[in-house]
Amino acid sequence: MRVFHLAELSIRESAVLPTALPESGFLWIALGRREFEAQQAEVQACLQQLCGSALVDLHLSDLLNNQLPSHYDYTAQYDLLVFRRLAQGRSDIEAEPYSPSLEHLPRRGGPPVLRRIDTSPVGFALFDQLLLTVHPTDCAVRDSYAARLLALTANGHAEFTEPGRSAAVRFMPSSSGDLMLRLVNQMVDGYLELRRELTRQLDHWQAELLNPKSRFHNWSSLLQVRLALHQLDEICEDQRSAIQDWIEALDSWPEASTPLDQRAHELLKVRSRDVLEHIERVVHHVRRLEQSAEVAVQMHFNAQGHRTNEIMRILTVLTAIFLPLNLIAGIFGMNFDFIPLLHLQAGFWWAMTAMVVIAVSLVFYFWRKRFLEHRT
Repeated sequence: MRVFHLAELSIRESAVLPTALPESGFLWIALGRREFEAQQAEVQACLQQLCGSALVDLHLSDLLNNQLPSHYDYTAQYDLLVFRRLAQGRSDIEAEPYSPSLEHLPRRGGPPVLRRIDTSPVGFALFDQLLLTVHPTDCAVRDSYAARLLALTANGHAEFTEPGRSAAVRFMPSSSGDLMLRLVNQMVDGYLELRRELTRQLDHWQAELLNPKSRFHNWSSLLQVRLALHQLDEICEDQRSAIQDWIEALDSWPEASTPLDQRAHELLKVRSRDVLEHIERVVHHVRRLEQSAEVAVQMHFNAQGHRTNEIMRILTVLTAIFLPLNLIAGIFGMNFDFIPLLHLQAGFWWAMTAMVVIAVSLVFYFWRKRFLEHRT
C-alpha cells in the first residue's frame, strides 16, 4: 500500500492510512488488489472517517473482480471508474488470489505481441480530496507514475528554479480527478504502443501472404491475431463508453463557486476529452488493422485462386496441343494390315511432319488468342 499527499509542488509518501484529510492538496491511496481485499475493513473505516462515506458493497465487488469490463458508476459521495489496462505479463495477474473472485486469465498463444492483449482492470474511487486506486499486483503504471511524482521533490519538499518549477507545475495533478485522468491516459498510451507492434507484425504477414514464392504456414497465429483484435475492439468500446459516462457526469456537476474551482472543472473536461480522443484513436487503428488482416487473407486466397487458374490454363493448352497428336499416334497404332502410309518407306517421316506442323499451328493459334502469354 502506498499513500501520497499531493499538494502544490509538495509530495509526501507513507505506508500508513491517514487519519485526517490535508488542509491543502489531496490524498492518493494506491493498493494492490490482494492488499485491498486483505485490508478492506481498514480501508472502509479510513474512508468513512476521512470522507464521511465508505464504498458500497457492489462497488467493493467491482474493485475486487479481475474480469470486470471498463465501466463508470457514481454515488452522491464519490465516483467509481473501472478501466482495463494492458497486462505486461503474468506478474500483473494475481498468482494466488485470496478469493474465487480473482480468477486467472488464460495465457494466449501465437506471437509474443498477442500476450500483451491480456488485460486487467484498475479501479478508481474518486472523492473530493481523495483518490483510491486498486491495481493488479506489481502495477507498472502506478509505480512509474509514483516515481515521476517523487522525482519532482527532494526529501519530500520541492526546490525548483523557475524553469524547473513551470515544468513541475504542468506535471503535478491539480486534483484527485486530474490524477485519475492522467493515470487513465497513461494506460491508453500503452494500447497505442501495442497498435504499433501489431501493425509491424501484420505488415510482415501481409508480405508473406502476397509473396507467390513463399508458403504461408502461420494460419493459427493469424487467426489468433484476428480474434485478439476483435477482443481489443470490444475492450476499447467499453473504455470509450466508461469515459463518455464520466464526461456526462462532469457536465451534471454543480456550477463552481470560485474562478479557481471553475478552472479546475474545465481542466477535468479538457483532460477527459483528451482521454476519449486517445481511446477513439485506438479504436480507429484496431478496426483498420482488423480490416487490413481480413483484406490480406482475401488477397492471399485470390492470388492462390489466380495461380491455380493459370496452372489450369497452361494444362488445358498443353492438352489441346497434344490431343490431335495422340489421335494420329493412335490411328497408326491400330492393328490393321492396310493403313495408308503404313508400309511406305517415308510414311514415318510424313506422319512426324504432320504432327509437328499441327503442333506448331496450334501453338501459334493459342499464342494469337493470348492463351500462352506470360502473366504476372
